[in-house]
Amino acid sequence: MAILNEPMTYLAFGVVRFIQFILALTVCGLYGVDVTSMRKAHVHTDGRWAYAIVVGTFSAITALVYLIPVTMRKMSILFVWDVLLLFFWIVLFGIFGKLFIKEDAEGNKDIQRMKNAVWVDLINMLLWLATSISVGIYWFKHRHNRSQFTGRAVV
Repeated sequence: MAILNEPMTYLAFGVVRFIQFILALTVCGLYGVDVTSMRKAHVHTDGRWAYAIVVGTFSAITALVYLIPVTMRKMSILFVWDVLLLFFWIVLFGIFGKLFIKEDAEGNKDIQRMKNAVWVDLINMLLWLATSISVGIYWFKHRHNRSQFTGRAVV
């Protein structure tokens, strides 16, 4: 199998990106329940919930693109986009953490779901922090590499 010939770091990044993809879709689902309820009740959608879905969507698309092996090698400069997504996740965790971490669910399934969503946001934030740092280090370390044969071309 060709995938087993790749260095273990690419395989590890692939696993992390897949987890990011799954968790981003989870966030979209958790917050989408409330957005759907608001829409059915003909209530204006709260911008905070829309922001959560947008961040989840951007993260899912990004993680899916990064699952392409060529992307991980050739486009490591995109760690800047990872840092931006990290910032989005920090803001998202801050918004909903302030709303729901200290909230007592008292048997309310909706509040308990949102409390769980906050912890999923935290895990997402930590994963994007780890990949941002890792890809940033990789880019800074390899940005001035030269070609193997002539040594003239920057790879």
